[in-house]
Amino acid sequence: MKLSKFKFKLPDELIAQYPAKHRDESRLMVLNKKTGAIEHKLFKDVLDYYNEKDLFIFNDTKVFPARLFGNKEKTGAQIEVFLLRELNHEMRLWDVLVEPARKIRIGNKLYFGEDDSVVAEVIDNTTSRGRTLRFLFDGTYEEFKKNLYDLGETPLPRNITRAVEPEDAERFQTIFAKHEGAVSAPAAGLHFSRELLKRMEIKGIEKTFITSHMSLGNFRDIDVEDLTKHKMDSEQMSVTAETAEIVNNAHDIGRNICAVGVTVMRALETVVGTEGKIKPYDGWTNKFIFPPYDFTVANSMITNFHLPYSTLLMVTAAFGDYDFVMNAYDVALKEGYKFGVYGDAILII
Repeated sequence: MKLSKFKFKLPDELIAQYPAKHRDESRLMVLNKKTGAIEHKLFKDVLDYYNEKDLFIFNDTKVFPARLFGNKEKTGAQIEVFLLRELNHEMRLWDVLVEPARKIRIGNKLYFGEDDSVVAEVIDNTTSRGRTLRFLFDGTYEEFKKNLYDLGETPLPRNITRAVEPEDAERFQTIFAKHEGAVSAPAAGLHFSRELLKRMEIKGIEKTFITSHMSLGNFRDIDVEDLTKHKMDSEQMSVTAETAEIVNNAHDIGRNICAVGVTVMRALETVVGTEGKIKPYDGWTNKFIFPPYDFTVANSMITNFHLPYSTLLMVTAAFGDYDFVMNAYDVALKEGYKFGVYGDAILII
C-alpha cells in the first residue's frame, strides 16, 4: 500500500474549527460493510445499531495543557514549547518540541510566565526540532506541576487555526478522561455526552476502558511512499486485567465489540493473542496499521473524518475496506461533513 493512495483534496472550510454545540449532535455517517450502504445520521443515533450486552471500548486518556510560550535568555525571542512527555519526575526532565528550532541550542535558558516563574535549560538536542529540557524549580513537585500547567494552554492541532478559547479546556477532553498523558484528544470519544452514556446504560450496552496516550506521532507527516517503511512513534498504553476479561467474555459469547477510536483499535491489536483473546498490558506500542489488515477483536468502529495522508485514515481504511472508505470520503466531501478532531464521525459496522 502506497502513501499516495490516501491523497484527496480537503477544502480548508471543511476542517472543523469548533466542536458541535452539543457533543452528541455531530453528524454521523454509517458505513455497512456487508451491504455497502451509507446512511446519514446524528451521532446520538449511534445506539440504534447496538443491543443489550454489546460492548463499547473507550480510551480514558486525559489531555494536559502541553503548549507553552516563553522567551529565550538575552535576546527575549518568543519560543513555543510543546511538552511531549515527562522523562524524569525528580529531575524535572521533559521531551519537548520547540519552534523556531534554529534559535535553540544546548545550554540556552528559557523563561516562562510574566514573572519568569518557571525557567528551563536545554540539555539535549534529540531531533531536528526536538529537545530535552530540565526545568529549574525550587518548590515541591506538586508546586512545579501546577505552575507548569497554569502556564500551558490546550494543545489544539495546527489545522485549528483560531486562537485557543476557554471552552476548549473542556471540549478538547472526553467526559471520561482519567489518566493524564495525552497531547491530543481521542476524537471519537469527544462525541459521547453524559446523556448518551446514560442511554447506553439503560439499554444494557456495556462499556470498558483502555488507556492510550495519544502522541504527535498520529499527526506526523509520513515521508516514505512505501508504507511498510514508515515507523510510528511509540505511545504509552495500558490494558487492565479487568478490561481484558470484559473484552474476552464479550468475544466468547459473540457480542458486538465497538472500538471507539483509532487509538483503541491500535491498542487492542497490540495486545491480542493468536486465539483472539487480549492480554493485560502496561507498556508501549508503535503498532502501524494500514490496508490490508485482518482485525481480530473489534467488529465495529467509531472514528472521525481524518486528514489526507494521515495514519488515522489508514487504520480506518484498513478496517472499513479501502475502496469503501475512500468512496465514503468522497461522499463526505460532497455532503459537507466536517473533518478533524472537532469534526463529524463515522460508524463502521
